Amino acid sequence: MPFLTQRKDLPTTRLAQLGVLALCAIWLLAGVFGHDPWKNDDALHLGAAFGMNKDNWLVPRIAGDPWLASPPLYHWVAALCGKLFGWLMPWHDAARLASSVFAAALLAMLARTASTLFGPSAGLAAPMMAIGTLGLLVPLHDAQPAIVTLTGFAVTLFGLLQWRQRPVHGGLIVGAGIGLCFLGTGLAGTVVPATVTALVQLHPAWRTQRNHAAGLVALAVAAMMAFPWPWLLHQHSSVLFDLWWFAELGNLSAHESFTLRHLELMAWASWPVLPLALWTVWLERRRLWQPPTLLPLTAALVALLHFLVNDPKLTSLLPALVPLTLLAATGAGRLKRGAANAFDWFGMMTFTLLSGLIWLGGIAILTGEPARVAKNFSKPAPDFVAMLSVPALLLAIAASVGWIVVMVRTPRSPWRAAARWSVGMTTVWVLLIALWLPWIDHGKTYRSVSVDFSQALAGYDGCIARRNLGLAQRASLDYFSGIRTVSRNHAQHCRFMIVQARQGAEKTLPGWRAVLATSRPGDKSEEMRLYRRAD
Repeated sequence: MPFLTQRKDLPTTRLAQLGVLALCAIWLLAGVFGHDPWKNDDALHLGAAFGMNKDNWLVPRIAGDPWLASPPLYHWVAALCGKLFGWLMPWHDAARLASSVFAAALLAMLARTASTLFGPSAGLAAPMMAIGTLGLLVPLHDAQPAIVTLTGFAVTLFGLLQWRQRPVHGGLIVGAGIGLCFLGTGLAGTVVPATVTALVQLHPAWRTQRNHAAGLVALAVAAMMAFPWPWLLHQHSSVLFDLWWFAELGNLSAHESFTLRHLELMAWASWPVLPLALWTVWLERRRLWQPPTLLPLTAALVALLHFLVNDPKLTSLLPALVPLTLLAATGAGRLKRGAANAFDWFGMMTFTLLSGLIWLGGIAILTGEPARVAKNFSKPAPDFVAMLSVPALLLAIAASVGWIVVMVRTPRSPWRAAARWSVGMTTVWVLLIALWLPWIDHGKTYRSVSVDFSQALAGYDGCIARRNLGLAQRASLDYFSGIRTVSRNHAQHCRFMIVQARQGAEKTLPGWRAVLATSRPGDKSEEMRLYRRAD
C-alpha cells in the first residue's frame, strides 16, 4: 500500500503503462547508437572497457596504462555488451548499451519507489519526470559509471521503504544499493546513500526491534559486494592497490567553497524536478515528519549539501536528482490550475520552437539552404559532407507528427503538463539525433586524428613517446588505430613522439623534427602533433 493516497490520479490503465514504457524506451535508446566515442567521458570509459578485451578484466586501463578512477563494474558490463552485440553493430555502440541497461534499471527503481511512496499515479509519473530532467539527458546516454551510482542510490531508497515493514529484507536491499554505489564510483559514491541510511534511523518509523539486525545485514551485503574487487586488485598488485586507495581517500577529502557556479548548474540541470519538488514540500509542510515526505526530502538535502561542498560539476549534482524526481512525481499532479496551465503552455511553446529550429538546422545541413544558417554549421565542422539518411528522416517525421498529436489530443488532467513536458523533451532529443547526429559526430570524434597518425606511422612498430596527451585522446588513438604511447620517463629509445598542444603554440622541440599537425575538425583550441627524433 502506498504511504500517501492522492486525490488526483494519473490513469494507470494497461495502455497508459505501455505508453510510458514506450516513451522511456525511445528516450533511452536515442543517441546511444550511430556515433563514435566522444571526448571526454564517453571516450574514456569506452576506452577502459575496450582495454579489458586487450589486457585483462581486473584492472581498468587506458591504452595499456592502469586507470583506477573508479571500480570497474560499468566497464565490465560495457565490455560484456561489446562482446555480445559487437557482431551486430560497431563495438562502441554495443558497449554503450551498458548505459541503457543501468539507466533502465534507474527508471524502474524510481517508478517502484514512487509507487510505494505516493501511489500508482506517481509510479508512472516518476520515470516521465526523470526523462524530462535536463541534467539527466546527456549523462544517461554517455558511457558513464555515475549511472551505476544513481541506480544504487535509487535501490537504497527503495530498501529504506521496505526497512519499515520488513527490516531484514529492507536491510538486504539497502546493502545491495550501497554496494552498487561503491562499484559505480567508489567510496565517494557511498557517502550520500550511507548518510541518508544513518539519518533516517533517527526517525521512530525506522527504529524497529529488528533494526540492529537489519543494519548488520545491510553492512554485510554492502561489504560482500564491495570487498572482492579491491582484494583481488591487492593480490594482483599492491602498488596499484595503493594508488587506487590513496586516490579514493583523496576524493573523500576533496571539497570546494560554495560559488555561484553551483547555483547556475543546479538551476538548469534540475529543471523541472526542483521547482516541482519544492511545491511538494510546500504542500506537505505540515507533514514533513511523515515517512513518505521525510525520506526523499532527507535524501535530497543530503545530496544537495554534498554537491555544494564539492566541485560544481554535473556528476556531483546527479545523486540529488534521484530524490528530487520522487518528490516531483507527486507534485506534478497537484499543481494549481493556473500553474499547471502555465507549465503546460511553456513546455509546448518551448519544445515546438526547438523542434522547428532543429528541423531548420537539419535542412540547412543537408541542402545548404538557407545559406546563412548553413554557414553557421559549416564553420565549426569544415569538410563535413552531409548524406541523406532515409530512416533518420522518417524517424524525425514520425517524432514530429507524434508531438503534434500529443499537443492536440492529450485529454485535460492534472498530469497533462508533466506528460507533455516529457514527450516534448523526448521529441527534441530524437530530432536532434535523427537530423544533427552526423554533424555533431564529425566534430567530437578523434577518428580522423587517429587515421592521420596511423598513416604517418605506417609500418612503424616501435615505441611512441607522449607529452601532455590527454586520457581521452590516448583512449581514442588506441581504439581507432591501435596506437599506444609511453610516458617520457620510458621513452629514451622511441623514434616518434605525440604531443598535445594549444593551437598556435611553438612547434619547435629540441632534438625532434615535426612530422604532422592535426586536430578534430573545427577544433580551434587543441592540436595534436607527431614528432620524429632528429638523427
